[in-house]
Amino acid sequence: MCGIAGNYRFFSGSADKDLVRKMSEILRHRGPDGGGIFTSGRVSLAHRRLAIIDLSDAGQQPMANENGTLWIVYNGEIYNYIELRSELIHCGHRFSTETDTEVILHAYEEWGAGCLSRFNGMWAFAIWDTRDETLFCARDRFGIKPFYYTHVDDGILFGSEIKALLLHPEVGRTPDDEMVRTFLAWGIHDHSDRTMFAGVYQIPPGHSVTFTPSGTEGPLQYFDLTVNPEVHSSPVTDETAPAALFGLLLDSVRLRLRSDVPVGTCLSGGIDSSIVTVLINRLIRTDAPESVGERQKTFSACFDDPKSDESPYMKIILDATGAANEQVFPDGDELQNDLATLLYMMDEPFGSLTCYSQYCVMRSASRQVKVVLDGQGADEELAGYIGYVPALGRALWDSGDHIAALSAWYYAITRHLPFFLDARSQLAVRQRRRGCIKGDYPVINRYAGPLSTILKREILKTNLPALLHYEDRNSMAFSIEARVPFLDYRVAEYIASLPLDQKVRKGETKFLLRQAIEGIVPEAIRKRTDKKGFSTPEAIWMKDVLADQMRSLFLSDRFRSRPYWDGERVLEEYQAFLDGKAPYSTDLWRFACVERWLIMFFDNRPPISAI
Repeated sequence: MCGIAGNYRFFSGSADKDLVRKMSEILRHRGPDGGGIFTSGRVSLAHRRLAIIDLSDAGQQPMANENGTLWIVYNGEIYNYIELRSELIHCGHRFSTETDTEVILHAYEEWGAGCLSRFNGMWAFAIWDTRDETLFCARDRFGIKPFYYTHVDDGILFGSEIKALLLHPEVGRTPDDEMVRTFLAWGIHDHSDRTMFAGVYQIPPGHSVTFTPSGTEGPLQYFDLTVNPEVHSSPVTDETAPAALFGLLLDSVRLRLRSDVPVGTCLSGGIDSSIVTVLINRLIRTDAPESVGERQKTFSACFDDPKSDESPYMKIILDATGAANEQVFPDGDELQNDLATLLYMMDEPFGSLTCYSQYCVMRSASRQVKVVLDGQGADEELAGYIGYVPALGRALWDSGDHIAALSAWYYAITRHLPFFLDARSQLAVRQRRRGCIKGDYPVINRYAGPLSTILKREILKTNLPALLHYEDRNSMAFSIEARVPFLDYRVAEYIASLPLDQKVRKGETKFLLRQAIEGIVPEAIRKRTDKKGFSTPEAIWMKDVLADQMRSLFLSDRFRSRPYWDGERVLEEYQAFLDGKAPYSTDLWRFACVERWLIMFFDNRPPISAI
């Protein structure tokens, strides 16, 4: 787990080693354990190391193969590297380290771009091939690890974070207006290869790009997820599916405990992080006791506000496992001090202050461990959000089974009526607040279409990519590697292959997962139907401790001069919320966050003439 950066020139000239060195330094938080640079002609590669596997100097990067024809910089973990290493040795390859990095090099030698389909893990890497002077770059199936690039100076710059690319004076000088307005309107980002910086791109999840002396090839897709559109299908049954899913999850967690440094768990009290905690607890007794030391370590965020606090559920899991727990209590005053740093680490505006809880948890965890496991991805795979539930009724109706459709809608309403009433109110106020936005933006309805379409879109486009963005930046801000067992491709593909009624049944979300963990996770957790995650009392903070700075922001001439919104209407909407005349919605935070981002990355950036 590390930070990478580089420069590649298409035609004439040499790579800018000094710039790449500066890019490496700005990514030091991603890899404080060491750094290295390789430069040769048209390419310069930099690496910041966070030592997780093979802590010896043999793990330093950039790393070359035996004859120096291939060089790699790599961020991530290949969890099945031990198995691949054995296979490659059988094919005649020789290894000089115990690292997964060297496994990637030999896998590329053996299978070329086809190596990507053999990896189980998370990755963003660049391989310099001296034989044809090409740079092969790839990102993991779900985009857990970031890879940004931009075209400049007859070549490209790439890096793990956008801020590294901004060290070039001509990169990211203006916002991508459409992407900014799309974020303001719908709260989504990372749904495209474009970013909110004009001219800065990212390799999409499950894609590779090759830079050659004659130009750019790609992005080329090597992975796609097919979600079964059938409501019912065989041979999957309620008797066989739970055991199959449990076995895959257990093995996924087992692989993700491979580490030469201490491992912890993010515990929110929800079903997903609780499952990960319990599975680790089962495994460490036999498979990996050294990964957690004397006692399993968990890390949580708690609040005085009972609407956000989940500590009673955390206690249930802690009592069941005997795990240690480190709790943080994020508050509004602390948030004010951390807000600028949080935004800087994110590179782009973020959708809500929920992100801050995770930031605080990672900061706490960094004092004891270098790796954490988290439950990210389960909600999108298993239809865990209540907003997905009505879509099953639509799928049944479209299939002609109208009675079953009416039954599905009945269960959805009776189980979750307060949610849908609140959602209707939120939809109305959010539609009104979108009226504050100036200019055109695309219409993006996350919940449009059949459930299978929704889930695939949420996994690869509209929801999970943004959450993984937050996970990466919040963890790496404190030099921590975050691992996500639910995004093992075997788990994801198995769940995607299942009929929809294994995901939602009679209004119950994550139906199969709940069946798979019966008798393993305490019933109070298994039967939970509410969802908070690492939540925060955002509305309280926006009305209380942040109110003065929000007013100051919205009243400023600079805010009112932006081309993205009607500043007067934004202020009116915020004041209506403060006065109790309108409910809170995260749209208000997004206006404020974009303004802070514009000030930090554009207004306060010196003009090219001054650099």
